[in-house]
Amino acid sequence: MPKNTQVMLMKDLSVELGSNKVLDSVNLAMMAGERLAIVGPSGSGKSTILRLLAGLLLPSEGSLKISGIDQNYLRLDQNSPPDVRLVFQNPALLASLTVKENVGFLLEKQKVLPEEIINKKVINCLQKVGLYDVADKFPNQLSGGMQKRVSFARALISDSKKGKGSIPLLLYDEPTAGLDPIACTRIEDLIIKTTEAAEGCSIVVSHVSSTIERTANRVLLLYGGKFQWDGSIDQFKQSENAYVKQFRTGNLQGPMQPEDS
Repeated sequence: MPKNTQVMLMKDLSVELGSNKVLDSVNLAMMAGERLAIVGPSGSGKSTILRLLAGLLLPSEGSLKISGIDQNYLRLDQNSPPDVRLVFQNPALLASLTVKENVGFLLEKQKVLPEEIINKKVINCLQKVGLYDVADKFPNQLSGGMQKRVSFARALISDSKKGKGSIPLLLYDEPTAGLDPIACTRIEDLIIKTTEAAEGCSIVVSHVSSTIERTANRVLLLYGGKFQWDGSIDQFKQSENAYVKQFRTGNLQGPMQPEDS
């Protein structure tokens, strides 16, 4: 996977929801192998970016390209949507299906591969996230942490219709919200492992400091519809930029004000 391969490009992209301009002519390029964290106060538009990339929303102005293809239609309207995989804050498993059926849902639906191959792929993905002998269990028979790991295994399943050159974009929406520090560390390690195992790149939206610092090699701060800061994780830890410093410290005094969120 060449590191200079561009996976995603936003150009002069805006999103208006009613009278609210959530994103205002933003520009962003993301390359293969990058692990990006998007940070900012609640209501700043981070989830809007995930919805755009997941094909659930279209820009009001400007353009979005994923794997070089203009995203002019919602995901459900595309014949061959890009390889974008969303890991929800909630595991979002189907209670009536077994773990094996949840993880292999895409492949079963496509009916391209034989059942034996699908089963091997599912077991392999479960093992990569540290789960053994759970394939035939139902989600309600697993702990919350194990359910979350199943959702990561599901993100490892490659679309059988995509070519070998396809680079998956993994989206993680507040993956460690509400977890204790030990559980956070486990999930953070899993984010890195899953992204590398999928041979893709990732975007994490999070407010949790350890998650930002451990899973990302690049950070973007979003506020007021604009990317106010962009830099490496090491720069993020030391930056004296007013937006970054306020976010890191949680100070009420600074350019980001709650009433504007």
